[in-house]
Amino acid sequence: MAKFSRAMKMNKPGDFTRVFRQAKRAAGGGLTVLTVRNSVGHPRLGLAVAKKHIKLASNRNRLKRIIRESFRQHQSGFEDIDIVVLSRADVVKQPSKQVWAALEQHWKTVAGQWQKES
Repeated sequence: MAKFSRAMKMNKPGDFTRVFRQAKRAAGGGLTVLTVRNSVGHPRLGLAVAKKHIKLASNRNRLKRIIRESFRQHQSGFEDIDIVVLSRADVVKQPSKQVWAALEQHWKTVAGQWQKES
């Protein structure tokens, strides 16, 4: 069983800046996923869930929990990449099942993008 440890999180602003500048993008389902190769040796996840788009903290936290859990379940299929998930305003209107489905599709896209180049 995979864990979501502290090492799996992106915390430094410089890491986020690098992803925003150099990333491959995939959008859909109210989420945008940005990915870029890292030198850490394992995949890392960063979240950018804006208060501007999702007003209620409970909704932001729900979305972040779903994203982290989905990442945890799929991290073994990823190369050494940094992943940043951005939310859009329309994601709050979707039920959890649709968010899970959108993430499943994004993870397939991300894995496919990076395996082609390896």
